[in-house]
Amino acid sequence: MEINDFKLFDAHFHIIDPRFPLIPNNGYLPEAFTCDDYQKRMKGYILAGGAVVSGSFQEFDQSYLLDALATLGPSFCGVTQIPADTPDEKIMRLNRGGVRAVRFNLKRGGSEKVEHLDRLARHVHELAGWHTELYVESSELAGLYNTLGALPAVCIDHLGLSGEGFKTLLRLVERGVHVKATGFGRVDFDVPCALKDIYSANPEALMFGTDLPSTRAPRPFLDEDMTLVIATLGETGARRVLYENAINFYDHE
Repeated sequence: MEINDFKLFDAHFHIIDPRFPLIPNNGYLPEAFTCDDYQKRMKGYILAGGAVVSGSFQEFDQSYLLDALATLGPSFCGVTQIPADTPDEKIMRLNRGGVRAVRFNLKRGGSEKVEHLDRLARHVHELAGWHTELYVESSELAGLYNTLGALPAVCIDHLGLSGEGFKTLLRLVERGVHVKATGFGRVDFDVPCALKDIYSANPEALMFGTDLPSTRAPRPFLDEDMTLVIATLGETGARRVLYENAINFYDHE
């Protein structure tokens, strides 16, 4: 089967619009990747929505995100980075604009610090129904295991990135933590094996995303990444991972 046989909710991509603030992260500034660029790149897909994820280089700015969501339309939602002391009124304003999650970028920074993870994750979930997403290496999950396992709704980016700690990731998956099947060029392990192991641990956990424009990735997103998911998990599994799991998690129906 081909990629255009499957509906896709793109669970992870970035919009980089130089009209809005961009902050160098360790000296790095990405090239522009606008909503128009994204839509052109995704022309060959049955794109049914997606999640625009804030990067380290956007820090606590949401102006770009709200503009992108207004441009892309109501089938898309946002993942933002906010300080721990963000007023409830602003959280709800972001929620009305389509934001559905808070992100902690433990790998590159630009987000709130990990000591605020438990309190902020619980607060945004109780207030607005948001979940929490983490850009973190699996090798660091042992120290976060009890915290993450007790939170109401959590997702980990890019298959956890590292083979070290992958068993801890699987234990979290068994406890209901979601994982993004994204950034295949970023990981240091066999992707098909990881997909099978996570899917076996919890068929509802995996959510595919393009990771476009693949900033700083050793190898950017390829159409073959989606083909790999289909070949590895079969038609039923692929339909869950490419669309159904993310729709249910982001609550966009």
